This record gives sequence, structure tokens and C-alpha cells, in this order.
Amino acid sequence: MPDTAPTRSDESTRGPALPDVKMHLLKPKSPGVGTVVKSEICTAGGRRSAAFVRHIEIDVSGTALCGNFRVGQSFGVLPPGVDERGKPHKLRLYSIASPSCGEDGQGQVVSTTVKRVVDEHWETHGLFLGVASNYLCDLQPGDKVSITGPSGRRFLLPADPGAHDYVFFATGTGIAPFRGMVLELLASKVASRLVLVMGAPYATELLYHEDFLRLQAEHENFHYLTAISRERQADGADPMYCPDRIRTHRDLIVPILDSDRGLIYVCGIAGMEVGVFSGLARELSPDALDRYVRVDPPLMRDPGSWKRSMMNKQIRPTPNAMLEVY
Repeated sequence: MPDTAPTRSDESTRGPALPDVKMHLLKPKSPGVGTVVKSEICTAGGRRSAAFVRHIEIDVSGTALCGNFRVGQSFGVLPPGVDERGKPHKLRLYSIASPSCGEDGQGQVVSTTVKRVVDEHWETHGLFLGVASNYLCDLQPGDKVSITGPSGRRFLLPADPGAHDYVFFATGTGIAPFRGMVLELLASKVASRLVLVMGAPYATELLYHEDFLRLQAEHENFHYLTAISRERQADGADPMYCPDRIRTHRDLIVPILDSDRGLIYVCGIAGMEVGVFSGLARELSPDALDRYVRVDPPLMRDPGSWKRSMMNKQIRPTPNAMLEVY
């Protein structure tokens, strides 16, 4: 046995106990077959949005995925056809956007959030279309799709979700797991405080916007904040990014994170996590910040200088900060 008991700091940064999850029940060599049951635009601007993002629901009944996934995990999609080398297209993972009970409440229908990848090839200047994203977005209800999974054992809600309060930061399709998490937490009627910060370049590109507004109106413990980076906010404020909401809504966010109940989840574009942590460094006390991230002391003099290259070196998240960035 150790000679000394753990310090309070050690105890407070161990992170929450996470549930046991099942993994890789369906593998690429023996995938399951799901059936698309719904595919609809989920941007706030509908077809007026500059981005093409769809909410897609897949019936996985009769496969090993049915009833065996948890919100926060991912499932895989195997696009048909071959690549430019004549080899089958590789597996693509997509975050589960439904609660653990599925869209149907029985674990038979899983959902995800898919943005069509449409880009220009940097070398040839030719149009580039993402293989899996466009394949999924083209599918119609009734179409079959090869699926694998589930995957992921870390980016999960705690085993005792009511013992914690939550601040979620999302950009783009990083909103997918938080849709499921918010729905699951609110349906379980926990008294936890929930804050969701959703970032997008334009207001028309906010995802599930009306749904979150409705949930906020129905549940006093849920707060939904948006951060629009390329135009003014709905309240007339200047353009801002997700981490800026830590400053503008300090009275809402800081009390959650000052508490031993607080947890942070970040999902979306890589680099956002650095902004979140530097924003926290400006607003939280050193003791509170230490619950979520350990920072080399010299960096604390200028959080604005932090870079993504410092992550996991001079800036080290604790298990109280869940990250899923890409």
C-alpha cells in the first residue's frame, strides 16, 4: 500500500467512472446490413445553407449493433466500390447522434450527422467529392448500407450521469454526439446543469438549431449558446468562436466548472480544444483549471499564445476533459 493518501488534486482529476461498452461486434470482414429509414437536411438554413448536412437514421435491427451501442461511440460505414488503386474503399467512422436507446427508444435505429465533402483538389484543381459522405447523403429510405462497430470507449457519458454537470463545445458535425447526450440526459430527468456551445461560420449552418431551442425552452437546466464566427450574433454581438462564450457567459459556465461535479466535452475541428483551454485559463481559478488541464507554468503568463502543437506536451488534459477532435 502507498505510504501517503492521494492528494485532493489527484482525486479531483481522475475523471468520472465510465460505463463498460461493447466494441467491434461488427467488423469490416463481416459487416452488418442496415436500412436507411430517414435522411433529412439538418442545417438551420435548410437548403439555403452553404453546407450540405444531413441527419441520417439507419435501422440496425437484426445486426449485432442493435441495442449494443452507447451515445458517444461511433459506427463504421463501408462505401461500395473501389478506390483509384482498385482496392475496396476503406471504412469511415461516424459519430452516433442518437441516445443509447436509439431514435426509436429500443436501440434498433441509430443516427448520425453527415456533411457532404465537396472540395477542390489542391494539385489538379479538379472537383473532389468525399466518397463516404456523398454515398451516405445520396441514400434514400429503404436503401441498404454495410455497417460495422461500435467503436470508442472514452468519449462517453459517465456511468452515473446525474453525479455531474456538463459543458459541451461543438463545431460542425461535432454536434452529433452532443445531440444524443443532451437527449439522453434530459430524458433521464437528471438535475445536472447542461450547457451546449455550438459554433458555426454562419447562422444558416447551425445544426439541429430548432431542436435545441425547443429543448432549452422545455428544460430549465439546459442552456444552448451559439457562436457564429463570420457574421454578427443574433443579439448583435461581434463574430466569435466557441471559446469566447466562456467569457460572454462567465456567470453561467464558470460556476459549473468551479465545482467538483463539472465535466468538459469538446468535439469538432482540431485546434478548438486549445482555444477552450486558453479561455478557461483566463476565467477559472488555478485550482479549478487544474481539474481539466495541466499547463506548464511559463505558459500561464500568456494563454493567448497557446498552440495545438503544445497539446499533450505543455498542455495536458485530465480525464475530466473529454476530447474528440479531427
